[in-house]
Amino acid sequence: MRASRKLLYLTPLCALLATGAAHATNGYFSHGYGIKAKGMGGASVTSTDNTFAGANNPAAAAWAGTRAEVGLDAFMPDRSMTRTGGGLNASVDSGSNLFLIPEFGYNRAINDKLGVGITVYGNGGMNTDYPSGQINCGAGPANVLCGGPNLGVDLMQLIVAPTVAYKFNDRHSVGISPLLVFQQFKAYGLQAFDNAPGFPPMTGVPGKVTSGNYDQSTGVGVRLGYLGKLNDKFSIGASYAPKIGMSKFDDYAGLFAGGGSFDIPENYTLGASFQATPAITLALDYSRINYGGIAAIANPSNNAAPLGSANGPGFGWTDINVWKLGVQWQASTQWTLRAGLNFGDNPVQSRDVSFNILAPGVVTRHLTLGGTYAMSPQTELSFFYMYAPSESVSGTSMFDALMGPGAGGTETIKMSQQSIGIQFGWRW
Repeated sequence: MRASRKLLYLTPLCALLATGAAHATNGYFSHGYGIKAKGMGGASVTSTDNTFAGANNPAAAAWAGTRAEVGLDAFMPDRSMTRTGGGLNASVDSGSNLFLIPEFGYNRAINDKLGVGITVYGNGGMNTDYPSGQINCGAGPANVLCGGPNLGVDLMQLIVAPTVAYKFNDRHSVGISPLLVFQQFKAYGLQAFDNAPGFPPMTGVPGKVTSGNYDQSTGVGVRLGYLGKLNDKFSIGASYAPKIGMSKFDDYAGLFAGGGSFDIPENYTLGASFQATPAITLALDYSRINYGGIAAIANPSNNAAPLGSANGPGFGWTDINVWKLGVQWQASTQWTLRAGLNFGDNPVQSRDVSFNILAPGVVTRHLTLGGTYAMSPQTELSFFYMYAPSESVSGTSMFDALMGPGAGGTETIKMSQQSIGIQFGWRW
């Protein structure tokens, strides 16, 4: 009882901390949720040794027992842009290269059929901070998108997922997680997009493009899950979350399509795991993230409509497919080791490279290592490391259309990532 009471106190604290999450791996979704899953390349839909059912597969809560986990992920992205062949040549790196991302989960076995829990996790990644004074757009020093002083955006999403799961026999379970979502966003240095003198009018809601202040948005969604242990060696699972309608960012009604609308895309995962030997487990997940269903994310940046309108320009992101392959080795009674590969599509197209200077979510490959050390029968320490090699996208600068041929030339956006995390776990 005393441990449960402490966990109740920890939950709002971790929820508050998780609003600092900022990571971009599979688009702006994390490559995995929970330190153990992150060490497996994100493969997790059949995993039952953790408390992150609300993020991965709600049906797993029926098998996870009574446990709690608190972790911290140090995420280190390296982002840059270059522009060559025109009058606005530039080469600049984004600041804000370290983010501390907490995670929290609690699961309780009510009986041998029913499990409940709560997962607190985050999404993000539209986070950049470019310095001022890189180019001259005719009115003195400016940032690389002809505004000032600095240029950047910051998107943070917090999801709190209470979960209930039920085994309807000794091999199959289903689960459901209501998703309580809070997000906040700010943009700064986009004066050229806010009907500035010397530029064509670009927004239908001037003054609601680049305030530099955080605006908040809320919404409620759901994640459904199924887990089947077909035999002693082979398991399958599925998880599905429909699009979440979020309240609008009113302060950015002139930036995001639909008057500040920024919903969360539909996503689903199918997966399987195989107990190859008593000590080795192989897992494979396929995930689909339908960014194309969110106008603010998916509308092409060259749409001939004002920013903020229903068909206004967006980031041009496409739907992506993600494959996650993981292996787990029970090396001893105390040590469990993990490795994984995560391969996804790049959501950014060449035509949209200028807009995506703000959000260069272009990485497609992730290599991971991880492990767990059992300190006692009730406590454990888990860890992981992720490396995403540098990826880039190049295209014609939008300034050729805004300021005349030859003004912009060719732009290239680039990103690589590293991440390292640690987690403490307790079992009862």
